Amino acid sequence: MLTLPLQVDPAVIAEGVNLLWVLVGTFLIFFMHAGFAMLEAGQVRSKNVANQLTKNMLTWSVGVIVFFLVGAAVSTIVGGMTGGSAYSVGGAFADTLSPASSNAWVGWLFGAVFAMTAATIVSGAVAGRCKLRAYVAYTILLAAVIYPVVVGFTWAGGMLAALGFHDFAGGMIVHGMGGIAGLTAAWIIGPRLDRFNADGSANVIPGHSVTFAVLGTLILAFGWYGFNVATAASVFAVEDGQLVLGAFQSVGRVALITTLGMAAGAIGAGALSLVRTKKVDTLYVANGMLAGLVAITSSADDLVWTGGLIIGLLAGAQLPLVFEFLEKRLQIDDVCAVFPVHGSAGILGAILYPFFAVSGFSMSQLVAQLAGVGVIAGWTIAATIVVFGVIKALGEARVSADHEREGLDISEHGVDTYPEFGQPDTLTDGGIRTDGGVCDDE
Repeated sequence: MLTLPLQVDPAVIAEGVNLLWVLVGTFLIFFMHAGFAMLEAGQVRSKNVANQLTKNMLTWSVGVIVFFLVGAAVSTIVGGMTGGSAYSVGGAFADTLSPASSNAWVGWLFGAVFAMTAATIVSGAVAGRCKLRAYVAYTILLAAVIYPVVVGFTWAGGMLAALGFHDFAGGMIVHGMGGIAGLTAAWIIGPRLDRFNADGSANVIPGHSVTFAVLGTLILAFGWYGFNVATAASVFAVEDGQLVLGAFQSVGRVALITTLGMAAGAIGAGALSLVRTKKVDTLYVANGMLAGLVAITSSADDLVWTGGLIIGLLAGAQLPLVFEFLEKRLQIDDVCAVFPVHGSAGILGAILYPFFAVSGFSMSQLVAQLAGVGVIAGWTIAATIVVFGVIKALGEARVSADHEREGLDISEHGVDTYPEFGQPDTLTDGGIRTDGGVCDDE
């Protein structure tokens, strides 16, 4: 008896593999929150570590629900309104909340982790003095409106997409937007106490753990492969009943450019630090690595490899310069350097893309990139000024001076992140161990 092989529909294989690929990338991007948590915790003082960790967890927890209920639909609506395509308000919400197939939620989740990346960037800029309620309120509005509007203008087919603005995986849409928002919020809230002197000079307030900061950097770099490579989301496609490579045909270029940009960014920041101070600053190297990644994220799918090196190198080199300009000239206290890492690096990468595109330089593409950067920056600044301006006017933007000196871990959360360092040792029976291990009971 002749046994025929089982016939499998190629479309089923393509859908299954593509869904799995997107999910793996999504999980990698989610893990970047661990990197953000460690990076930011390492760059704040020990008395503010729990506050920074809490903000990172709440960014995801609050933001992802808001993005599911409101933000994803808003991006679709804005895309239709500004791009001239047909849209339905009710249909936009139905596509997210009640899609025809539950597999559609895979795409939503992939978009959600990008949204939460933009949101969590802001927390590093306002660390050490922003009230938790103010930050959470801004996160809600960012996830519901501010970021979705940017997505509507671009990836959802809006006016910038029609103009030809290119942003492959969010170098400007996600990171540039988040860095600009963080800088604006830091400016409105004001610097930490004693950060600047009356004569305008700056005081360095070092973070409590370079180890945490570097660990966070490497976790973020690892997750970035999900950010960039997984954006080439279609592994397979079906043509004439046959499986063919989909967007996956560019995955090698994306992986290479991501790697080169990362490495060049670290070298650029470290080299400039060495030239200016005769020392290689560890945090500059770490943040330079991230700045290089941000800069090539807009165009990793369409850069010649030399472009990946040059853009990454420039992104790293600009970081110390921009950070010092913000600190010494503008007196803006950007605690975790989110604007030099995400904002200016994202802007730089978006603008330099036409000069290193695989197809060669295009003036029209440069115009589109400049317009995209201008629109995204203008909207983000305006929206952030309104939100934090109102919060500040209500007296809810920052903690009191006493609470800031005490530390946000105690004032906002009632915890001491490092109870065994610099504090009396509380015993299980309520006594306090003092010098010599003597227990004083009261």
